[in-house]
Amino acid sequence: MSEQTTSGSGGGEAVSKDPTERQEIRFRRRGPLAEIILTREKALNALSLDMIRQMDSYLAAWHHNPGVRAVAVYGAGDKAFCAGGDVRAVWQSARDGGDLPQRFFAEEYTVNRRIRRFSKPYVALIDGATMGGGVGISVHGSHRVAGDRTQVAMPETGIGFFPDVGTTYVLARLPGEIGTYMALTGARLGPADAVYAGLATHYVPSDALLTIPDSLVAVSNERDMRATIDSAIAARAQDPGPAPLAELRAQIDACFGKNSVEGILDALERDGSDWAQRTRATLDRMSPTSLKLTFAALRRAAEQDFDTCLTTEYRLSQGCMAGHDFREGIRAVLVDKDKAPRWSPARVADVDDAAIAAYFDPIGARELTFDTEE
Repeated sequence: MSEQTTSGSGGGEAVSKDPTERQEIRFRRRGPLAEIILTREKALNALSLDMIRQMDSYLAAWHHNPGVRAVAVYGAGDKAFCAGGDVRAVWQSARDGGDLPQRFFAEEYTVNRRIRRFSKPYVALIDGATMGGGVGISVHGSHRVAGDRTQVAMPETGIGFFPDVGTTYVLARLPGEIGTYMALTGARLGPADAVYAGLATHYVPSDALLTIPDSLVAVSNERDMRATIDSAIAARAQDPGPAPLAELRAQIDACFGKNSVEGILDALERDGSDWAQRTRATLDRMSPTSLKLTFAALRRAAEQDFDTCLTTEYRLSQGCMAGHDFREGIRAVLVDKDKAPRWSPARVADVDDAAIAAYFDPIGARELTFDTEE
């Protein structure tokens, strides 16, 4: 039952490192249950490249290990499941001419794909901030259980980026235009909204969340693990209460169902309600390039399969790394923290549609490819 941390052997049975060493992620086996525990608590469990690599190695091994019959993932502390990827490290590397922007996104998207294709139950306990990369390591799993503190969001348009980690596929398939609304505004969804939108499968009060994996460690090999997990969650699940999104659904669908970002902005202006005015003000703070890129990506994703979405997202990520707004967004939000990014172009009307289309062009030998072996 001891927790073990390795540099990526993937077997789940490796010898632990020096316990005094700082650990960002832990892996352990308890009977038929394998667990991933994000322990970068001071950084809100944000994903580093090393964490991503270790997750990929362990998940690959657990996929083939008949003794592992389910995986649970959760974050340390009460503030975050996982607040995203370590974008500041990516920003630093991009600024210095390093290759982390290529390696980070390629390996992160590979893990997202592995989770989606995982053959066994994958239970994400998404209490606290669940954003960006945190959505990527939860939403593609079979069970996503929200706690009281859950805040699910894809806030990338505010840093000159776009919703990635396979979420173009997911957001494009949420009810109505909820996905477009989330993607463009970075709106944060509490547990009721997360369940309503389908990003979470259940709501369980925070104080009962970790009793779910505890209840699975003694399951016999004769019992159906998926049915056992369903029962364990159902025994603890509660009604999360009314979803604020449900009350806004008609307005969201009407305003965000337009054929362009400009059409959305006009629809919000015509709506004129307090919600529409606040939403319009939010969009006015986002990167205009990111807004148009995100909109185009979601509309394309609605017609693409999951792997194609990931390949497209990788192209877009590399385009953003070479552009102005990502570097400026990270500077303003995470480095200087002046919260005053100087976007270029500064207005949606000035973003060249041909320039947006060029982000989707193939990138030759740098294309993201996947190992077909599972």
